[in-house]
Amino acid sequence: MEKDKESQLNVRSATGQDVNEGMSTETELTNHPSTEGKIRDLRWWIQIVIYTILVLGGQSSGTLLGRLYFAKGGKSIWLSTVLQLIGFPMLIPFYYVLPSIKDQANDDYRANRPSAIKLAMVFLTLGLLIAAECVLYSIGLQNLPVSTYSLICASQLAFNAIFAFFLNAQKFTPYILNSLVLLTISSALLVFQNDSSNSKDESKQKYAIGFICTVGASAGFSLVLSLTQFTFQRVLKTRSFIAILDMIIYPSLIASLATIVGLFASGQWRTIGMEMEAFKLGKVSYIMTLIWIAISWMVFSIGATGLIVQISSLFSNVISTLGLPLIPVLAVMFFHEKMDGIKAVAMLLAIWGFVSYTYQHYLDAKKEKVGNHHYHMGSAPKASNNHA
Repeated sequence: MEKDKESQLNVRSATGQDVNEGMSTETELTNHPSTEGKIRDLRWWIQIVIYTILVLGGQSSGTLLGRLYFAKGGKSIWLSTVLQLIGFPMLIPFYYVLPSIKDQANDDYRANRPSAIKLAMVFLTLGLLIAAECVLYSIGLQNLPVSTYSLICASQLAFNAIFAFFLNAQKFTPYILNSLVLLTISSALLVFQNDSSNSKDESKQKYAIGFICTVGASAGFSLVLSLTQFTFQRVLKTRSFIAILDMIIYPSLIASLATIVGLFASGQWRTIGMEMEAFKLGKVSYIMTLIWIAISWMVFSIGATGLIVQISSLFSNVISTLGLPLIPVLAVMFFHEKMDGIKAVAMLLAIWGFVSYTYQHYLDAKKEKVGNHHYHMGSAPKASNNHA
């Protein structure tokens, strides 16, 4: 009898131990994904903040310095275009730094890169589109005041909505539509300020040329963003950092070569020395202006591509449009433009539109997190039942 009691106690204790082990295993299954998910979300948001700062900072400084170049004596459209593209060699050292960092996504991309012909076609197409877009932007910036230029650039959201719908299967929710409307109106309000001041000083011919070229550049920019997202989704099929580098460096190389050919074919390279001598701020300021234009637009390219990879081309465009009302404010300090209530309202609408779009993404992330939580909670009891 004593042996039977001892054996029953042993069985009960063993069973209790198994139950405890099962409960601990279940706890690990439910808690570990939650902790890992929080870390992943935090890391993702940090990346988004960094990319957003790069887009806003690079776009604002690049636009203002580009206008400074023309306002103080610069006249070369092709040189201005080359400067928007030539900064890509700054990223090449990362190719040698990244191999020392263990990243499964980078390793998978190296092992499963698409064929050289396919990549060459993608880079060539994007590079030529970028070159054409930058030429048009330079013409617009030369012929228009900063505020008017920013206003017309807001049309890129409308173009992006069309391209994203056909190329990226972009869905439009009420919050996204609200964001697009607000951001477009915020920039459109600036036309009233321009009609009462700067645009009257511009000849009708120059204004028409600048308007048409800036609208065309906005359409080209939106098409490049959508095609970039399409390439990541359908061709590269990865979000690795090396893939991002490839999508910046190689198209920029193609675009730089195309615009350098234009610089020499047009003969504008001969006037660079005279521009430097006649630059109103001096030779050193001329050189530093050119250098920082190149750096600013490369910073913008890194941020814009990162946002495309992490979210979508439409979100990247929304962030870019958010920065447009900021440019006239900065122009008050650097170009002494007037600041009135219309520009203040435009800024508030831009911030409202940005918050609207961000809130929609917050809802999507929350919905996805709830779905993952239910998945793990549903799978854990099955494991414990099988163990019992």
